[in-house]
Amino acid sequence: MRGYIGLGANLGEPLVALREAVQSLRGLDGARGLRASSLYRSAPVDASGPDYLNAVVELEGEWAPAALLAQLHAIERAHGRERPWRNAPRTLDLDLLLWGQTCCDSPELTLPHPRLHLRAFVLQPLAELAPGLRIPGHGTVESLLPAVQDQAIERLDRAWLPPAASTRASF
Repeated sequence: MRGYIGLGANLGEPLVALREAVQSLRGLDGARGLRASSLYRSAPVDASGPDYLNAVVELEGEWAPAALLAQLHAIERAHGRERPWRNAPRTLDLDLLLWGQTCCDSPELTLPHPRLHLRAFVLQPLAELAPGLRIPGHGTVESLLPAVQDQAIERLDRAWLPPAASTRASF
């Protein structure tokens, strides 16, 4: 199964946290085919605080969505993630955006992620990895980009992972 994970951080050392998160994802039992988008900077949405660093990672594995989400939460906790209120600044945020074409809506997990089609900081990096990817109920990533073109986002670095760990998509 192939899925996409949104990465974000705006507290502490965001770049270090994102790099370490990618290493943790690569180390998950059964993880294959990891690719990462470029690194982006974006302003917080519906919140205050410093700008975020964001990226999207494509990952393959055979986990059930809830099991993968539990592993993502464990990685967040290892990086000091706290959840004091909705949209609070964070040391690390890992969002399961898509897992194959799985659709679910439970108190613990909604797939596809309920706001991924509304966020430039998700769609632009996702478009690097899979522009023709179909988001169930919304259309392709490419078709969704025009609706978020007014959101401020800046691509920072195409090679933000250390060379030995770089698994970036080719352009």
